[in-house]
This record gives sequence, structure tokens and C-alpha cells, in this order.
Amino acid sequence: MAAKTANVTARIQPDIKETAEAILDRLGIPVSVFIDMTYRQVIMHDGVPFSLDIPQKIATRDMLSAAEFDSMMKKGLDQARRDDSLPVSDAFQSLRSEI
Repeated sequence: MAAKTANVTARIQPDIKETAEAILDRLGIPVSVFIDMTYRQVIMHDGVPFSLDIPQKIATRDMLSAAEFDSMMKKGLDQARRDDSLPVSDAFQSLRSEI
């Protein structure tokens, strides 16, 4: 008799996990149900069920969900607290290269 369940193990960044799980919790969807739904969509589409395009522009505030914005702000605050920064000229050069 075949097993009725199987385990899936994945390593991801903690902030990504927390943000996604908070959204799923607000939607009332357990993580295990979401994984099952996603796997079923992969099967139904015979591939990844969403676009994997690389955006051409930097995301603006109005393009981000509240959870994405909060996550970005938290990451910046954590970097500031660690004094993990770079000179403003380097930051602007990096931004210009992304435009």
C-alpha cells in the first residue's frame, strides 16, 4: 500500500518564510495546503504555473504589497542596526546601473 503522505523539506531565508506564512495565515491557508495546491498547479500546467520574467524596472512603492514593503523596510532597518552600509555615491551608482 502506498504512503498517504510525503514530506517536503526546503531551506529558504527566514524573512521570506515569515512574510509568506503571515500572508497565508491571513488568508486562512495552512502552509501544507498551499504547498499541495502549488504542486497540483505544476502538474496541471505541466510546468511552473506563473511567469518567471525578470522585471525591467526597480519596483516602486505602489507596486509593492504592504507585506513586501514592510519586509523591505525591516531589512533596511536591520542593515542600519548592523552598520552594514556603503557610501551614498556607491549606492547611487548601484541604483543607476539597475535603471
